[in-house]
Amino acid sequence: MPDSAEFQREDIETWDQPEDKSFDEWMESRVARFETRTYDWDALKFQADYDPKYARAQCRYMGTGGAGVEHDENVVPSEHFTFSTMILPAGSEGPPHIHVDVEEVFFMLRGSIRLIIDGDNDARYETILKERDLMSVPPGVYRELVNIGKEEALMLVMLGSKKPVIPTYPPDHPLAQLKRK
Repeated sequence: MPDSAEFQREDIETWDQPEDKSFDEWMESRVARFETRTYDWDALKFQADYDPKYARAQCRYMGTGGAGVEHDENVVPSEHFTFSTMILPAGSEGPPHIHVDVEEVFFMLRGSIRLIIDGDNDARYETILKERDLMSVPPGVYRELVNIGKEEALMLVMLGSKKPVIPTYPPDHPLAQLKRK
């Protein structure tokens, strides 16, 4: 590992103070306050329109996530990952999907979910995540979430790219045939 004298930081525009902003303005542009966030129930609405059990909301803080949202003026710029919270109502589920390009991290803030991971050759892993539990799901495997509690589940979700490839569903899943709206 290089020491700080040898380290060369990546030349990334969003990491440099803009010439037209004071230091305070620049730092404030990197703050995402909960009071300025809104939960986006429409990011994955095409799934809930197919079946209400797929209803869930995303609240973006850094980057636009993997839900297919193209642009959000209200997020902090990110160069290497996305960071959002997700609400999964009681009885709802996130359908099986795959991120081919990024690791996805789930950190439970409230509630409990069953997280199901399907690997190659019929390999399957299931676990229950409760408050303050975390799981990192590698790219290239299907994952699905089921809220097994009686109240909504709230989790932090991170994806390992500022603009991940839009996830896909198993070919035999009904959502694989739908067009995103």
